Amino acid sequence: MAKPQSTYLVCLAFSLVFNLLLISKLYVGREWELSWSRRAAEEAEYVVDISCSGHGRAYLDGLTLDGKEPVCECNSCYGGPHCSEFLTGCAANADSGDPYFLEPFWMQHASKSALVVAGWHRMSYTFADQSYISAELERHIRKLHAIVGNAVTGGRYIVFGAGSTQLLNAAVHALSSHNSSSSSSPASVVASIPYYNLYQIQTEFFRSTDYVFRGDASLLQNISDATNVIEFVTSPNNPDGQLNKANVQGPNAKAIYDRVYYWPHFTAIPTPANDDIMIFSISKLTGHAGSRFGWAVVKDESVFQKMTMYTLINSMGISRDAQLRALKVLNVVLEGGGKDIFEFGYNTLGKRWEKLSNILSVSNRFSLQKFAPKHCTFFKKTRGPSPAYAWVKCEREEDKDCYAVLQEEANIYGRRGSHFGTEDRFVRLSLLRSQDDFDLLLQRLNQLVLEESHRQSYFVHDLKTN
Repeated sequence: MAKPQSTYLVCLAFSLVFNLLLISKLYVGREWELSWSRRAAEEAEYVVDISCSGHGRAYLDGLTLDGKEPVCECNSCYGGPHCSEFLTGCAANADSGDPYFLEPFWMQHASKSALVVAGWHRMSYTFADQSYISAELERHIRKLHAIVGNAVTGGRYIVFGAGSTQLLNAAVHALSSHNSSSSSSPASVVASIPYYNLYQIQTEFFRSTDYVFRGDASLLQNISDATNVIEFVTSPNNPDGQLNKANVQGPNAKAIYDRVYYWPHFTAIPTPANDDIMIFSISKLTGHAGSRFGWAVVKDESVFQKMTMYTLINSMGISRDAQLRALKVLNVVLEGGGKDIFEFGYNTLGKRWEKLSNILSVSNRFSLQKFAPKHCTFFKKTRGPSPAYAWVKCEREEDKDCYAVLQEEANIYGRRGSHFGTEDRFVRLSLLRSQDDFDLLLQRLNQLVLEESHRQSYFVHDLKTN
């Protein structure tokens, strides 16, 4: 009777030893277990380690020297083989909304956000369930909105798009065709001034018979019941950061809420948005603008179906690689309940806003948009502003073109007010770009304000002496 028991113990011991060896191989000796992914990992690590003097980056898909050595791509106003040379005559770039301010966050989370993709990854047009969207990515998006508390997604549909750009026109298409059965005239597309000019550019570019861009929403506040109106509502607004609401009311008025900046690093979140159509993107959420991935939260099923059909006919769905990238970075965001990235982003933009507003606060020539402290339900406290852009106004009567003033007197270029449907006395300055860009912007603005102060001192001195 003792023999079977001893055999059982030997088998048990062997099994335990085997499993321990297997676990050791899988989790302890991971580095030597890599096979097909080893080369990809080595290439990625090699490019990251290339020194660009802290003023640029080398990329796997960038240019190479002699077909081998990746070349540094320098930040604005830096040059040389390793981006170590400051170009003194260079203009300060405060134009584009490239969200480089989040790049240091992703460098701090390099291992968690890195992605190695097999050459045979998702080669089909569809997923296994014949859909064009990742069910897991949709689940992550809904979970993120629930944690942040910035949008209601329960009982709503999710549409994926190539960034917010594709989704904006998909929504116009869906709403205009939705209304076309009740009216023979095209729907009027409007937005409140100042508005993001892509709304006008894109609407006019496609030249549809179903809709036409009419400009300022305030001109159509009192509409007839027969007039179909589609209003773009950007909240927070681009360029001035205000939490806008729809202007046009009526049975045939529809609103598309552009919510790409409605995240805690750009604005306090007072309450979950509950609009019929809400558009978001990872461009401003995580900073991955180049991945071109966005989503719309849609209440009406027929509008959802038309928007989905638009994206399928337009681009056969969204790149599987872009969806995988989005899933990977959202995993990092969700890991800390959003606190890590939103605190990083808020602290960065909050400090930038404070520094810039401190410089311009002593100027009589330039002014900024005003923000009052607001309670944020995500951070659970009242917080100061951290907008994506500074909306600067030239106050002098003679400074009718504020863009030209900054360009000619300080070598700064932003974006003219006329790009946002308003007068050129305004100019938008981006706070989203790299630290190099922001530091140069501050330096140039500070010099401009100091010169203004000196001129005022000389003027007062002349009055006293005369």
